[in-house]
Parts: sequence; structure tokens; C-alpha cells
Amino acid sequence: MANRLILLAVLLLTLGGCATHNTVSDGADSRLMLKGHDPVAYFTLNKPVPGKPDIKAEHEGVTYRFMSEENRALFVKSPDKYKPQYNGFCSNGLVYAIPLGGNHDTFKVVDGRLFMFGGANSKKYWEMDQQRNLVLGDNYWKTEVQGSIPRLQSWKRLLFKVPHYKTNRELAAAWEARQGKQ
Repeated sequence: MANRLILLAVLLLTLGGCATHNTVSDGADSRLMLKGHDPVAYFTLNKPVPGKPDIKAEHEGVTYRFMSEENRALFVKSPDKYKPQYNGFCSNGLVYAIPLGGNHDTFKVVDGRLFMFGGANSKKYWEMDQQRNLVLGDNYWKTEVQGSIPRLQSWKRLLFKVPHYKTNRELAAAWEARQGKQ
């Protein structure tokens, strides 16, 4: 009986993580990207700006909100230009093939691409070797993560880590060493 309960719990948790994008639910928008922030504003204003619930567009089965009709029109014309990389999951997590949530307020635009992060530490650790991390993230996204069930993929890579995996403690030590605070 205990084994059945454990199996049931695992199945329920798994079903809750079937989304392929890092979305939230808000009002009528059950799969809302960037917690409702305007994806175009990250490029034009270099900051997160809340979108309006009545100005929105669908792309790849998810909803984006916009601060203006002009930003909505720019997005609709070229959605791949403005959508976040890795479907909004934390870019530092993708370095390890782990699709975990990214926050709307921690981001970086690199070569015309929008990267989201789970927080300030994730961003600074990613920036320590940005070029290498871009290559690793893009590779894992294309070969392993894209199209997978994020929760299952995360569990897989937390159990079977990539060869270059670093813990938060190891990343923090590397950051401190770079700052000369060893």
C-alpha cells in the first residue's frame, strides 16, 4: 500500500509539471509567460514592464501581455525575436540541462536574445563564463530539454548530473575567488 501511495504522489507531481514553458496562471490566462511582463520592453526599455491583461497575443500555446498595442504588433510580426530563450526557464539551469523557473525581473539580453534567470546569483554565476554557458545551454536545450517534460527532465538531471555540474556552494566559491575574496 505504501508503494502505491508513493507511486501516486510521483504521478501527481509529474502531471503538474507537464508544461513546456515557464508559465503562471493569472485570471483568464492559464499559461502566461514572464508573469505577464511585456517581452518587447526587455529590448526597448531594458527592464521588465507589466503588460496589460487586455493587450495580449498567443504564441506556441502560451500568452504574452504587452504594455502597448505597438509592442504587441512588434511581437506578432517577429515573435521569435522577442520570446525568452529556453521558453523562459533559468538560463543558468540550462547549463546543467535542468529546466527550472526563471524570474521575470532577472534577465539579460545577449546578441538580441532574451535570457531569464532564477535570481541574481544564477545570473552572476552564468556571467562568469557567459560564452561557454551560452554554448552549453543551447546544446542542452536542443538535444535534451526542448520538448521534454520539465519536471521529469529536472529530476533526471538532478539524479544523473552532467559531467561539469557545480553546486551552488561551488559556484559561490568560484565567484568569491574571482572577486579576490577567497
